[in-house]
Amino acid sequence: MRALVVEDEPRLATGLRNGLEAEGYAVDVALTGTDGLWFAREHEYDVVLLDLMLPEIDGFEICATLRAERVWTPILMLTAREADTDQVRALDTGADDYLTKPFSYVVLIARLRALVRRGGAERPAVLEAGELRLDPATHRAWRGEVELVLTARELSLLEFLIRRRGQVVSKRTILDHVWDYDFDGDPNIVEVYIRRLRTKVGEQNISTLRGAGYRLATACESG
Repeated sequence: MRALVVEDEPRLATGLRNGLEAEGYAVDVALTGTDGLWFAREHEYDVVLLDLMLPEIDGFEICATLRAERVWTPILMLTAREADTDQVRALDTGADDYLTKPFSYVVLIARLRALVRRGGAERPAVLEAGELRLDPATHRAWRGEVELVLTARELSLLEFLIRRRGQVVSKRTILDHVWDYDFDGDPNIVEVYIRRLRTKVGEQNISTLRGAGYRLATACESG
């Protein structure tokens, strides 16, 4: 396993390097945000430990930049700041986990193991399908450069379809995920919302397969 530690406190950075090497990791250390971003861009890592408050470029910007460049290495954010807003921003920016200082070393290692098991699968903060984009954190969606005006339910339906783009999803599946398992109203509510959504995202982007369900076009098909 190869890890990148981006931490501007030399003693902590050295301690993390020594501890991780004792666990069998190969470790690179960066003491500034600029160096950390360069390392993360130029080398492949199994996990990145990223301090939030860094000189030159902070952890938020590093994380956002990597995700925008489709670098999906798992990121564990380290910081002395405990504010809920910082944790929310870190996770919404694309971090996979968040640990406040001082932290338990055994907990740190356990979380790293969990992140390494998860691997570097694609998990963008902003979802995309062809000309459509959706940001779950801000509850905003766009078709091309035009922002869509969607109700909360329409936004949930679009997010569900984007996450399963290219797949055929049944009416029952949509009800279970966009409404809930206890929904006992008219199942045709799905058709109503699909029609509404089509008028906003484009008829060609959502197809109906009779007797099977609905399918959101992939990037190639809608492009």
